Amino acid sequence: MIKLTRVDYRLIHGQVAMSWTHALDVDCILLASDAVAKDDMRKAALRLARPNGVKLVIKDVDAAIEALNSGVTDKYSLFIIAETIEDVYRLAKGCKDIKEINLGGTRKTPETTLHPTPAIFATEKDAEHIQELLGDGVAIEIRQVPNDAKVFAKDVF
Repeated sequence: MIKLTRVDYRLIHGQVAMSWTHALDVDCILLASDAVAKDDMRKAALRLARPNGVKLVIKDVDAAIEALNSGVTDKYSLFIIAETIEDVYRLAKGCKDIKEINLGGTRKTPETTLHPTPAIFATEKDAEHIQELLGDGVAIEIRQVPNDAKVFAKDVF
């Protein structure tokens, strides 16, 4: 069962390894990123950051969608992490079981012209993706740690 799908460009770090995995009580993290799936060095580093007692699976976005839709992930209490808004958009469009998305942190780039909260930087295309997902009925909220107050994407995008 999917507990939460999160966008965080830092992927697995203290907030994820400690706060989120404990708050959600998950036993598996599915990291869905085309870039990470191709990068053996990043995969090795992320495996070292994996919280004890939590399985880590790293897949490209298409393979993650296939796994989610096939039912092989159903036995896990699952926390999905995507690196970018584009990645999570593809996941949510490809897997109808994704009903809630948390935006935890996105990278500032020359293309990111929107800055709705201190940790979120987005392009116009990202904003379009968020609006489309909201229109599809996906709940999207912004917070870095579980005990932060939720900021709803519909209010800032």
